[in-house]
Amino acid sequence: MSAAPPRSLLRRITETSAPASAVLIRLTVGSVFLSEGIQKFLFPAELGAGRFAKIGLPSPEILGPFVGAVEIACGALVLLGLATRLAAVPLIVVMLVAIASTKVPILVKRGFWAMAHEARTDWAMLLGALFLLIVGAGSLSLDARLARRGASRPPR
Repeated sequence: MSAAPPRSLLRRITETSAPASAVLIRLTVGSVFLSEGIQKFLFPAELGAGRFAKIGLPSPEILGPFVGAVEIACGALVLLGLATRLAAVPLIVVMLVAIASTKVPILVKRGFWAMAHEARTDWAMLLGALFLLIVGAGSLSLDARLARRGASRPPR
């Protein structure tokens, strides 16, 4: 009984079980993160380091630009459908920190419905990124193209 050859790391990252329509989730998640990342640099006092300082995050002058750069890079990768699963991981972390630092205090002070209203975009981005992590970029992506190219090569 021979075991199947091990899949390459690239193949495991790029393969996808998602249909072509997953491009809609990628467009939504990628464009929102790309836009928000750019805005952290365009409006640092309101959306970048200044906002991070206001909500009490540590080292906001470093964290603001860092998060902005992560959102730009990972948002662009998600839009392209390139290394989508890898790009989704930091975006999930960003959303979990955003929810914990900005929405949980609303829940405590103003209740569930106020928090639910304020968290709608955060929740959608978190679930969209989780979806992409689980199923991949879909057949209309660079990931799928790379996976097809890798599948057509003989195993080493």
